[in-house]
Amino acid sequence: MRNSKTLSFLSFLPAAILLAAVGWGGLAAVVIYTQPTIWPRWLFFCMGVLALSGTAMPVVYFLNRRFPSTPPVEGDVILRQSIWFGIYGSMLAWLQLGRLLSPLLVLILLGVFILIEGLLRMWERSRWKPKEEEKAKKEDKHEVGN
Repeated sequence: MRNSKTLSFLSFLPAAILLAAVGWGGLAAVVIYTQPTIWPRWLFFCMGVLALSGTAMPVVYFLNRRFPSTPPVEGDVILRQSIWFGIYGSMLAWLQLGRLLSPLLVLILLGVFILIEGLLRMWERSRWKPKEEEKAKKEDKHEVGN
């Protein structure tokens, strides 16, 4: 079922550009101008989340358009999925900093993020009520009342 009000990419373009520009610019500034003490490290991870989220947003939008779901995705879902990419990338960088990252851990973390997003989408699907069904229920109640 197609949503009559499909989201256009132009509604996401300013956010994607802003996130990517601030994130990648901040990462460059942190790497070039700071020493690796505690606060610049946290700033590195924060800028990494912004950079990867902004970079992933067009890809997430395209994938959600290419493989539509029921209920149709809204803007908050695309933003949330983009932020998952940013968090995942920064978490991998953090684990690599402590030399804890392994290929198995990469796959386990990926599976956990996919599971969390799948459960969130399942919860959204269980609460979704199409507008046609709502109108039909209102009409049925109105007819029963007469």
